Amino acid sequence: MESQNKTPILEVAWRKFAEYDDASVLRTAAFTNLRKWIAIFGVLATLFSILTVMYPENFPEIGALLLKFLLIASPLIASGLAAYTNDAFATGDWLVARAGAEEILKEIYMYRTILRDNPKRREWLEKRLGKIQRSVYRGMNGELTMKPFKGTLPPAPRFNPSDPNSDNGFTDLTGDEYYKFRLENELNWHNKKVIQKQEERNRLKVLILFLGILGAILAASSETTLWVALVASLTTAFLGWQQLKNLELVVKNYSKVKLELGIISDHWKNLEA
Repeated sequence: MESQNKTPILEVAWRKFAEYDDASVLRTAAFTNLRKWIAIFGVLATLFSILTVMYPENFPEIGALLLKFLLIASPLIASGLAAYTNDAFATGDWLVARAGAEEILKEIYMYRTILRDNPKRREWLEKRLGKIQRSVYRGMNGELTMKPFKGTLPPAPRFNPSDPNSDNGFTDLTGDEYYKFRLENELNWHNKKVIQKQEERNRLKVLILFLGILGAILAASSETTLWVALVASLTTAFLGWQQLKNLELVVKNYSKVKLELGIISDHWKNLEA
């Protein structure tokens, strides 16, 4: 039977999903790392400025020259990274790739459930894949620079071929199997993530509050006034990181998905055979 084999169109769909998924993950990580280094070099510029002022006159002159070089280089590097980031990530291509991957995933499950007895489902999935790929192409301003996926299908770690109780990605699914592999999996993921994001948000809030108190303490002493600038720089960096991560909105969105999936889960469990 077709459902028991690795149907070519499903292999195409899974490969394209994996390609978009990998592109989204890699680009998101690259964007986050660049923003992290921009913040780090901004803080370092403040630190080197303080150390340059405090550098003792009786110390070797090479040390003073090195500090001045680092003081000049740090903001230049930060500015260069910022300019590159704005140019390289202006299109938000990682979001486009993520949207494309999730759309393909939805159609794969549609193919394996609702359309499993439809003789024209392969033709339907082929057309849907074409439409999604054209949409991703337009969203990326005509630049499909993603690397081809060369791993196993369906892609790990989302799927585990060695686990007989996991979804193999190719066979048709009953309602209970769809609930287990698709809905329950997403619900568990969001349950875990919403807690992680909430904890991350709380850690950032505590850290920013601590830096604010530390800055006030340092400002109260004339001997440590210079270090207030470094604390203020750190506070600004963490506030910028908090804004970048947008954890307030993320927690709310994940909570909304968790709520709706939970309601669907409750409804499914309440149905009679």
